[in-house]
Amino acid sequence: MTTLMTILGIVVFVIGLGISIAWHELGHLSFAKLFGIRVPQYMVGFGPTLWSRHRGETEYGIKAIPLGGYIRMIGMFPPGQDGRIEARSTSPFRGMIEDARAAAYEELKPGDESRLFYTRKPWKRVIVMFAGPFANLILAVVIFLGVMMTFGTNMQTTTVGKVSDCVIQASENRSTCEKGDQAAPAKAAGLKAKDKIVAFNGVPVKDWSTLQEDIRANPGKEVTLTVDRDGKQLDLTATLIKNQVSKTDGNGGYVEGQYVTAGFLGFTPASGIVPQTFSQSVDRMGDMMQNGVESLISLPAKIPALWDAAFGDGPREPDSPMGVVGAARVGGEIATMDIPATQRLATFLMLVAGFNLSLFLFNMLPLLPLDGGHIAGALWESLRRNVAKVLRRPDPGPFDVAKLMPVAYVVAGVFICFTVLVLIADVVNPVRIS
Repeated sequence: MTTLMTILGIVVFVIGLGISIAWHELGHLSFAKLFGIRVPQYMVGFGPTLWSRHRGETEYGIKAIPLGGYIRMIGMFPPGQDGRIEARSTSPFRGMIEDARAAAYEELKPGDESRLFYTRKPWKRVIVMFAGPFANLILAVVIFLGVMMTFGTNMQTTTVGKVSDCVIQASENRSTCEKGDQAAPAKAAGLKAKDKIVAFNGVPVKDWSTLQEDIRANPGKEVTLTVDRDGKQLDLTATLIKNQVSKTDGNGGYVEGQYVTAGFLGFTPASGIVPQTFSQSVDRMGDMMQNGVESLISLPAKIPALWDAAFGDGPREPDSPMGVVGAARVGGEIATMDIPATQRLATFLMLVAGFNLSLFLFNMLPLLPLDGGHIAGALWESLRRNVAKVLRRPDPGPFDVAKLMPVAYVVAGVFICFTVLVLIADVVNPVRIS
């Protein structure tokens, strides 16, 4: 049964991956057609074609390897300075440029002269190339907000999970009380497990972070805690003491190895699945975006640890880069988790949302052959044309992105090597969530 559920989880993730890729390419396709660019192909996947159908002037299809997709637009690059598009150079770098230019004009038909990608105004080309990543961003936001507001997320609550017997400084590497330790204020006040704290000094509290801030901000003071115990509310009086506690990161977590002196009550909050409000969900989505950007920036620094995890005896860190194979394995692991079906579904959806957010951020890098590289080229063309217009100089014409193809091949080579490294790590030392 476990094997079957694992396979089912992998299949579900692959379907979600395919939908995400198709949605990305649909973003490109919709605006390309809106702006009159001819699109001969819309494909989900790479490699041999499994299925395809022609609708109008476009062939729609599914290919065997679900690691990406593409639409093929006519005239992605302008002709060379002599107006020719066929390959004609013996220089390897020049040959790359001319091969790319020639490929952009495959299947050119009479009448297509006015339907070429490069002939569209730069702002239209920016929209066409941005529409794909933006579609992934929209999907990520919709899924994330839907899950947060409908299913909720696992977080600390104002319900008491465990009451401490004594006061122990956070820097002390122990969890048991010793002779001479002061009794915890929570225990002295009569706080019990499963009590839900609903007010602090008469002010209602709705979440753990607010309650935690209130406790830490009142060292040495006598406070009133209003708790809900078995459906009845009662007031408890506690005298908070100064204690060394772990520093918080502002997002509900703790900064490892850093401590502050603050008010201390002495209980561990219980965790639970709590639906979020729209504003709370938006805040969490913002944190997710920030973490995604920071992870992308720190990606090169994680390569040595990834190499050690793949070929050495190093551990695979939880925040280690993970590819499609690793994500599929996580999907299979989610399907076998001993949690309610609704939570498994929510976790699946969050996995897909995270994948779409990664697609958006990765594709916005201003490097060819990524969408961000084409966007950067169109913006540069717009800038230099406007500067020439202001200075009353001749129009420099379209920016020839094809000249950057040798760089694009280098970038693609780096990406391929990185993908292979991640793939090996995902197979021999995968990230696990349990």
